Amino acid sequence: MEEQQSPFQAAIKPGLTIGLVSLALTFIAYFIDSTLLGSAWFGLVAIVLFFVLIIYFGKQYRTEIGGFMSFGTAFNFSFITMVISGLVGLLGQILLFQVIDPSLAGVLADQAFENALGFMENLGQDPDALDPAVLEKMRTDTAASFTLAGQLKNFGFGLIVYAIIALILGAILKKRDKSLDY
Repeated sequence: MEEQQSPFQAAIKPGLTIGLVSLALTFIAYFIDSTLLGSAWFGLVAIVLFFVLIIYFGKQYRTEIGGFMSFGTAFNFSFITMVISGLVGLLGQILLFQVIDPSLAGVLADQAFENALGFMENLGQDPDALDPAVLEKMRTDTAASFTLAGQLKNFGFGLIVYAIIALILGAILKKRDKSLDY
């Protein structure tokens, strides 16, 4: 009789796979045009791919454990997969922003700042009406998110987002055995 893997054990391979796919997309976008990394559509494509892959691997795991999975098991599998994937991505981004192209952080920070100003304008706020000190604070905060400490802090906040996404994915992946109902 084959012993079933725990959600942690089962999540290692998918987490590494998703992390490496994410990293490959990041480096491909970087080599094509580094400003793609700051575009909204690239982020949207990455998030959709992230969801699809976790659901795919989650359904695969559910099949391996007998076709049924509790919400808790599905949540644990999803969360651990995302954490492992996030760690792989974090290591790759640290390598990209700190070693390969340290100037990229400045380019993306400027792009993110301009995107934020454009978003404010779309909401009816005139960025020129803001206090210059507030604008400068926005610019320095945006740039700080690309430093090593900023990347680590963002990963910490990302864990909260991962937990929320894992709740959603847990609800999607769970499947109870209705034959056990009385």
